[in-house]
Amino acid sequence: MSYAATFDALEFVEELQSTGVPEAQAKAHARALSKAFNTFQEEHLKELSTKGDLNLAIGDLKLEIEKVRREIAETKTEIIKWVVGLLLVQTGIIIGAVFAIVRFLITTPGP
Repeated sequence: MSYAATFDALEFVEELQSTGVPEAQAKAHARALSKAFNTFQEEHLKELSTKGDLNLAIGDLKLEIEKVRREIAETKTEIIKWVVGLLLVQTGIIIGAVFAIVRFLITTPGP
């Protein structure tokens, strides 16, 4: 990303001189302001993002979201498999317990 604020030092000096500021003082102000602009640009403007930067980030996020959605779907399938399997095991245990109780009641002599 490249961005540069423009500063016309000559125009700035002429503007100051037109209001009565001596030339040497106007030039000193122009140099100081130019230095401040350059320092600001070097330290802060490099951190700004362009639309292109944001579009790349959005694209990366969309890919990541799609990846997470696939993982959720896979996990959901695994959970369903486990629940169905455990349901079958539980049903088998209950049926076995019922048969054991019936068998016990049939083979046990009455009072």
